[in-house]
Amino acid sequence: MTALRGGRDEIGAQAAFDRDDARIPNARRYEALGRVMAVLAGEAEMLEACRDLAWWRGSDHSWHIEWRDGPNASEVAALLVERVQEPGFAGSLAGPAGLVTASMATLDVMGVSFVLRAVDPIGMTRLRARPGLWRMSATLDGAVTAGRRATPRQQWEELLGG
Repeated sequence: MTALRGGRDEIGAQAAFDRDDARIPNARRYEALGRVMAVLAGEAEMLEACRDLAWWRGSDHSWHIEWRDGPNASEVAALLVERVQEPGFAGSLAGPAGLVTASMATLDVMGVSFVLRAVDPIGMTRLRARPGLWRMSATLDGAVTAGRRATPRQQWEELLGG
């Protein structure tokens, strides 16, 4: 009976070890995804310009991020290389891992591969040139301050950038 129980303990111990081994790389993958998405979430103008933003894990455990319209993949890659950082760490946690073009870029973030794909990108220069919600509110704010509004700005106007 003791031998049988010992065999079960060894099998259970091995299974727990395998689960921990699988969890550690997955934790790093999800942390890298979280850092990338946090940077993208901080860029409201960039996210507003993207249509159909989607991300998924590839078969090789890399992350794929794809969007329509919006910025070039090279512009998003440059933003991520610049802003994905660890407090107290001097360098960036992201860097190019392959070819970087207007429609496709491959990055390495914390040892995790990211494939960025822009479908029909417009580019940030063209996006900034066309009127949008944020620029429209700034234009209206200039017209309102010309003398038509006597009340101070509301909190919701501050949040919307108007």
